[in-house]
Amino acid sequence: MTLPGFLVDTAWLNDQLGATDLRILDATVFLHVNTDGPGYTTESGRAKFDAGHLPGAQFVDLIEVFSDQTSAVRFTMPSPPRFCELAGALGVGDDSRVVVYSSGSPMWATRLWWMFRSVGFDQCAVLNGGLPKWQREGRPVTVNVAPPTPARLTSKAQPALWADRDAMLAAMNDSGVCTINALSPAVYSGEKNMYGRPGHIPGSVNVFYDCLLDPADGTLLPAARLKPLFDSVGAFGKPRVICYCGGGISATMNALALTLAGHPDIAVYDGSMMEWVADPALPLELGAQA
Repeated sequence: MTLPGFLVDTAWLNDQLGATDLRILDATVFLHVNTDGPGYTTESGRAKFDAGHLPGAQFVDLIEVFSDQTSAVRFTMPSPPRFCELAGALGVGDDSRVVVYSSGSPMWATRLWWMFRSVGFDQCAVLNGGLPKWQREGRPVTVNVAPPTPARLTSKAQPALWADRDAMLAAMNDSGVCTINALSPAVYSGEKNMYGRPGHIPGSVNVFYDCLLDPADGTLLPAARLKPLFDSVGAFGKPRVICYCGGGISATMNALALTLAGHPDIAVYDGSMMEWVADPALPLELGAQA
């Protein structure tokens, strides 16, 4: 059986609970913005998971396990073979169906979804509305964790789904690439300095990830409402889109939205602003989107 798409609703998942090929992964991380200067701190969602999670779920540690610990940039994607080894240890195999979710912002779930896609595994979907919607609807949660049965996940790396610093430099002069900043308008414009140097990568446009969500319930807007948001910045007029943010996390929300809206060629700049601003030779632009 295959997944119905890259986004699944709570009712569908509730009906699938207990399926032998289903793997549910909780990717929760909490981000705390510093109030006395640039930057932020992150907090593992493990305690939240231990207090209650979806039946059958395993916890994915994006901070210290599912990231390249040798990188100077937090949350960097590990090598595809290493990622597949880690996922396999949680029971994800080539024949699995995977649903990922998070508590709070969905960007941690979309990050894990994009990581799976980048190793060539497409039987992965994001739970629309995450744990908050699941709990509001009175669906079951548990504190029990069954030991996973290790499985084999084959790496089929898709390098085109990632962009690096050189690709971003090239995109600045490439009329065939639309570069999208997923951060808030205040951070994009430089009014708010989050990463040590304010502004955005020259030529990039702004689609704030929070605008992709229905404020009533935190679910992703339907594709028919997502596409105009990206049409307004010219994304569908370019054959390739590169999404970036602070650290390659919220950009994956834009990547999911663009995928659902039908764009065929999307990448995420994994290092994003945390890598870019660290090199004073790399340019930044100030000012709001026209």
